[in-house]
Amino acid sequence: MTETGFSLGSNQGDRLSNLCAAVEALRRIPEFRLTLKSPVYDTEPVGVIPAHADKPFLNAVVIGQYGGTLATLADTLAGIERAAGRIRSGGRNLPRPLDVDVIYFGRTVCSEPLQIPHPRWASRRFVVQPLCDVRPDLVMPGERRSVREVLLSLPDVPRVVLFARTW
Repeated sequence: MTETGFSLGSNQGDRLSNLCAAVEALRRIPEFRLTLKSPVYDTEPVGVIPAHADKPFLNAVVIGQYGGTLATLADTLAGIERAAGRIRSGGRNLPRPLDVDVIYFGRTVCSEPLQIPHPRWASRRFVVQPLCDVRPDLVMPGERRSVREVLLSLPDVPRVVLFARTW
């Protein structure tokens, strides 16, 4: 079993229900066991065109033990996103009912089938804040600082505001 961290995000539809459905879908993966779940944060969209700047996200992190391959996990996550109504149209950072990213996969460093650790995790407060809530002392592969230290180095904007401590 490999400790695996996931970033969950939603900015379309019932955002909290979308995150809850993602957790339930993860729990149904036979090789997965959920161990930690962060609070949910209301966050400003990052890297979007002005037309989508008014569509805030809810973001959270979940941690679990996974016993399958990264390739199988990537396919499974794409299926979870599709089932939630996500349509990949080729554009980046578009509104979506659900986004599920693997932040880390044990001590793995790779670029295929997913880039692990996630290449932008340390620059995104909407990932680092909830990750810090559940694994503050984690040091990612290729990083010298703990998640807590990374969080302290980030600017306060874009904003990340507590939405729900439990969900």
